[in-house]
Amino acid sequence: MVRFPRLSALVPLVFLSACATTAADVGLRPSQPVAQQQTAPRGGSAYGLFLAGQAALAEGRPEESRDLMLASAAAGATDPEVLEGAFLAALLAGDIPQAVKLAPQGADAAADLRQLGDLTRAISAMTAGKPKDAHAVLSQARFNRVDRGAAALLTPLAADAAGDKEAAVVRPDQRIDRVVQYFGQLSQSQVFERQRRYDEAETGYKIIAGPQSPTLNLFAADYCEFLERRGRRADALALYDQALATGRTDQGLRNARARAAAGRRPPRLATPLEQMARVLVAGAAVHAANDSSESAMAYLRLALAADPKRLEAWLLIGDLLSDINPEAALAAYAHAPKGTDLYVQAQAKVAWTHQAAGDKEAAIAAARAAQAASPDNREAAMTLAQLLRASEKNAEAVLLLDALVNQPGATADWRLLYLRATTLAAAGRTADSERDLQAALVLAPNEPELLNYLGYMWIDRSENLPKAMEMVQRAVSQRPRSGAIIDSVGWGYYRLGDYRAAVQSLERAVTLEPADPDVNDHLGDAYWRVGRQIEAKFQWSRVLTLQPTEEIRRRAEAKLKSGLTIAANPSAPTPVPMAPAPAEAAANPVRPAGG
Repeated sequence: MVRFPRLSALVPLVFLSACATTAADVGLRPSQPVAQQQTAPRGGSAYGLFLAGQAALAEGRPEESRDLMLASAAAGATDPEVLEGAFLAALLAGDIPQAVKLAPQGADAAADLRQLGDLTRAISAMTAGKPKDAHAVLSQARFNRVDRGAAALLTPLAADAAGDKEAAVVRPDQRIDRVVQYFGQLSQSQVFERQRRYDEAETGYKIIAGPQSPTLNLFAADYCEFLERRGRRADALALYDQALATGRTDQGLRNARARAAAGRRPPRLATPLEQMARVLVAGAAVHAANDSSESAMAYLRLALAADPKRLEAWLLIGDLLSDINPEAALAAYAHAPKGTDLYVQAQAKVAWTHQAAGDKEAAIAAARAAQAASPDNREAAMTLAQLLRASEKNAEAVLLLDALVNQPGATADWRLLYLRATTLAAAGRTADSERDLQAALVLAPNEPELLNYLGYMWIDRSENLPKAMEMVQRAVSQRPRSGAIIDSVGWGYYRLGDYRAAVQSLERAVTLEPADPDVNDHLGDAYWRVGRQIEAKFQWSRVLTLQPTEEIRRRAEAKLKSGLTIAANPSAPTPVPMAPAPAEAAANPVRPAGG
């Protein structure tokens, strides 16, 4: 099976956060659809108010949760969980003063909340101009593995703000994780620069952003801005060019290079508090990638308390809220105003939020606004093309993609060719689509999405079956839990006539993609071919409940009426038994009949 690609990798949010984030833990998990949310009465029992507060927090309404938890305590609730819940809700709402008042500190408090409380008190002290107090909190508190990295990075920054020059340049333990390793080096370099120890500063910058550094793309702007501040504009321009030559598509980096080329003043060195905000955003991105949405949101609120202008924090907040509170997500994305480096990316997120809500016109309007604001921005054009494709405006999408592919001096990009290939296929231009897929595979011969798309295209037409099977099996060896790719393998066995192998693969695909009408339809066909007609009809009936396309719906209805006849399946294959390849056999263990 193939899916239209949403190429979000082309519009990365910020270092370490190229990941799709979802509300995956208790603090942000919806207990009911947003449309069914109801506000609990303020005059309820203490326990009822507490439960209502928990529900509000789960539904992405932390301000309401904070008020309900506090009302629960005022109504007589004495359980520590009530005030701990109020603390967490206040923090997730960005109410730092209230969170400081409620921060758990006792030995009986939950360790994770006590640690968040310590981080909150430290950031609050920093924003109040009391860096010595912040340093004392961070130095004396006990942090476990969840928050140890953030504390290790924040502690020398608090020392720097407090004027403790020696403690400020102490590198945190690099063994904690790579974020501590890289951001510890960055912070130390910036502290050295602040202390006018320029040689030591440059040595550190080179480690994380020199031409041969594996993290050049993450920290190139930091080193370049240092070079600009030192009056070495030519060196800065050369490094900008090296970073951009790696294929980095960051609009901010391009804008910085243009500023340097024009001879305009470079940005000032970040303050310790601004550096803290950046560290917290990086930590939030890691928490989000690890499906710890509650911790991610807490870090982002602390980051914004430290630096309200940290726009990438707002974009990540929007990502965390997009599934459970779309209106709040849209409000978060709106913090990136027109003219800023992240405006186009924010508008892309606005567009996809509207798309997920089913408002295709609003989605396209947001994407058009982004492109109008930055006509030369490749990411803006890509987003618009994807949304046009999703709305079946394929001709316009192809024209837009043609301009991108044929842009003078543009670097060949397999993702761009892949997007145009899918759009051409939707427009019925199969030969042109195959041409782009083949060209993309030259650039990325082992990319599973490409292997699967072209392989499935051939399988579905019963063309080049041996080659197609080899391609989709290579794809599944890299993505053994991709239901879409395993479906392609199963459908390949079906087209080859090895129906038993088809059933094995397609049953696994359905367990991974239970709500996909195409996968369920394929499994129904395979069941019918091995004589399991009752199960086949069950699968085809299920297809009709899964919002199928008109074509899939029509096919399923015909098969329910008359079975898998030639009329219902005109391209039925001639059986040609084929044993599973080792990679596919490992990815698809044999299951009992009817499993």
